[in-house]
Amino acid sequence: MNHADLSDSVATSLGLSKAEGKKAVEAVFAAIADAAAKGEEVSVSGFGKFKVSTSAAREGRNPATGATMQIAAKTKLGFSAAKAVKDRLNG
Repeated sequence: MNHADLSDSVATSLGLSKAEGKKAVEAVFAAIADAAAKGEEVSVSGFGKFKVSTSAAREGRNPATGATMQIAAKTKLGFSAAKAVKDRLNG
């Protein structure tokens, strides 16, 4: 399912136009991204948690040359599914 399919599904289930469905989906994504940019955890009851984590800078190797290189620190967004979603996936 892609962005358009998700927007259409939301629009159909809520009785909205496709444009309104797209706006609703984009608003949810924007709210999650804004909260993550602030370092906040987003918890959606019955669905899961979006959690911000950081990885420290570290030393790595270039696989082609074997040369040592510095890998910069990163901020990542992870997702943990809620038990209800895991149970639904595993039947």
